[in-house]
Amino acid sequence: MPPAFRRAVEALRSARLRSEIEIDPTRPPQRLAPYAYAVEAAVVDGEEDLADGRLVLLHDPDGHEAWKGTFRLVTLVRAELEPEMAADPLLPEVCWSWLTGALEARGLSYEEASGTVTMAGSHYFGGLADRRPATQIEIRASWTPREGPAGVPDTAAHLAAWCDLLCQIAGLPPADPGAGTVAGAGVVSLPQRRGPQQA
Repeated sequence: MPPAFRRAVEALRSARLRSEIEIDPTRPPQRLAPYAYAVEAAVVDGEEDLADGRLVLLHDPDGHEAWKGTFRLVTLVRAELEPEMAADPLLPEVCWSWLTGALEARGLSYEEASGTVTMAGSHYFGGLADRRPATQIEIRASWTPREGPAGVPDTAAHLAAWCDLLCQIAGLPPADPGAGTVAGAGVVSLPQRRGPQQA
């Protein structure tokens, strides 16, 4: 394991996060880069998961032309929406701004950010007809964190920013006054889901 990647992983493991976040390492994808490390996290309120996601750290010591760097962060975040929020045509743009805003609010430099915001609706029939229609939002994104003087990005801060995104999409208020804002702009959060998510 290259020293730069080892230090980046150690920083991820030592990051201090909000108490609502439950996080565990998980098996990373095998073919995206020579070295990879991944975590799964959920925003938990009692027995209810308000949002969940996965963050993958990729490393190629030789660099990657598409990344414009040697490290890359890849994420999937998802949460269930209230019907009134799902009807907002600007919601995909707002959710994407939450990701970039979470990074910028922590003063993090990054490049080559790209991704998708997807909404999917479910309506229930027959034996499931008593369940309310549900809409899930899903953010898939990746970005290149800028490397520090030792060639290692501040992965702990990137993980904290990613958890800020998870909490925001779950409908939780910022942990600190002003957290999650960009250039003094106000924060709009999704309302918390009313009932537990069911498979």
